[in-house]
Amino acid sequence: MVLVIDTFKLVKGAGKSIGIYNLTKSLVSYLGAENVRRGMPHKIVVLGNPKNQKDMERDGTEFVIVPGNPLDRKTFVIWELFRVSKYARRYHADRILFPRGYRPLVYRGKDTIIVHDLIPFWYNENCPGYLGRVENAYIMNRLKASIRHADRVITISDYSRQEIDKLVPGSYGKVKEIYNGLNDIEPWDPGVPVGSAEGDAKGNPETSAPVAKEDYIVAVTTKMPHKNAKGIAAAYERYCSVCKERKAEPLPLRIIGIPRIDAFIRDGVISSENARRVTCFSYIEKYSDMCRMIAKARMFLFLSLAEGFGFPPLEAMQMGTPVVSSDRTALREVVADAGLLVDPDKPQEVAEALLRLQGDQALCKDLIAKGYRNIRRFSWKTRTQEYWDELFQ
Repeated sequence: MVLVIDTFKLVKGAGKSIGIYNLTKSLVSYLGAENVRRGMPHKIVVLGNPKNQKDMERDGTEFVIVPGNPLDRKTFVIWELFRVSKYARRYHADRILFPRGYRPLVYRGKDTIIVHDLIPFWYNENCPGYLGRVENAYIMNRLKASIRHADRVITISDYSRQEIDKLVPGSYGKVKEIYNGLNDIEPWDPGVPVGSAEGDAKGNPETSAPVAKEDYIVAVTTKMPHKNAKGIAAAYERYCSVCKERKAEPLPLRIIGIPRIDAFIRDGVISSENARRVTCFSYIEKYSDMCRMIAKARMFLFLSLAEGFGFPPLEAMQMGTPVVSSDRTALREVVADAGLLVDPDKPQEVAEALLRLQGDQALCKDLIAKGYRNIRRFSWKTRTQEYWDELFQ
C-alpha cells in the first residue's frame, strides 16, 4: 500500500499553530519507525519542502521536495486546491493524509484529513472580524467541505468529534478520535526526572524527591483572544483581593506568552498595585528555561476558552506542577481529575482554586501524582498503533 502524507505547507514558526507542525513531525517519525520495524510492508511518501526536510525526512519513508515557496499565499492555495491531487496520482497513492485538515477540491481517491479543532468557528461566533472576515470565511467553508467529502476524518478529542458532527450532521460514523501523543520533555537538569507518557523517563518522578518549588504561579497564554490573557489578569486581580481579605500573602504571577499587561491596567481588569506582582515573558528562547520555570512554580494556570486538545496542562503535569485549568471544550477530558477545573469566566472560582493549592500541600501532592498517571493516556506507542490501523486498513 502507498500512503502519501502532505506536509508541503508546513513550516516551523509560520502560521498560527505550532501544534499541527509538531503532531505531523511526530506522526511521520513514528509511522516511519513502525514501517521499518514491520519490514517495510508499505510505502510512505512525504511531500514536503526544504524548510521542513530536516524534521519530516525519516527512516521508513520517502521524502519528496515539492517545488515552490510554501509561504507564498498563491502557491499554497493552488497546491491545496489542485496540485496535491496530481502528486497523489504521480506516486500512485492508495490513501493520502492531510494533517492540516483541508483536502483538494476534486480528489477521487481515498483520503484522510486530521481536524485539530474548530477554532475558526469559535472566532466567527465570539470575535467576528478578528481573523479577517474573508480569510476566516474561506477557512470555515473549506473545512466544512473537507469534512463532508473526505473518505475518513481523524480528530484529537471526543469533544472535537462531537462538534464536527454538529457542524456536518451525519459525519460521526467516519470520524475517528485519536488523542495527540505527548512527547518527552528534555530535563533542564540531567539529575531531575520528568514524567513520561511512555513510562520510560530517566528516574521515576513518582518516587523521587520532588523538584524544590518556589513561591510563584506560572500561566501560559498568547495574544490570541481564545487563549484568554484577559481572564488570567482578571482572575489574578480577584486572587490578590481575596488574599488581602483573608490576610494571606499573594504569590507573584509569571505569564508566558505576552509582553506586558498594560492594556489590562488601562481597561480596569487589574489594578496597577497588583500588576506590579506580575512578570510577563513574551517568549522564552531556551525551552529548558521555560521548563525550569514551570517545574519550580507552586502551580500552573491555564484559562483557555477553546482548545481542540490542550497540551500546556499536560506538559505542566510532566514537570510535576499542580494544574488549575479551564473546564472548556476538550480540556475537561484531557485534564480529567488530574487538575482543578474552573470556569474561566468566573474570577472568584479561579481565585478559590489557586488559594486551595496555595494552602493545601496534601492536595498539591495528590494532583502531582494524578498528573503523572494522567499523561500515560497519551503514549505515542498507542497513538502509532491507532494511526497505523486507521491509515493502512
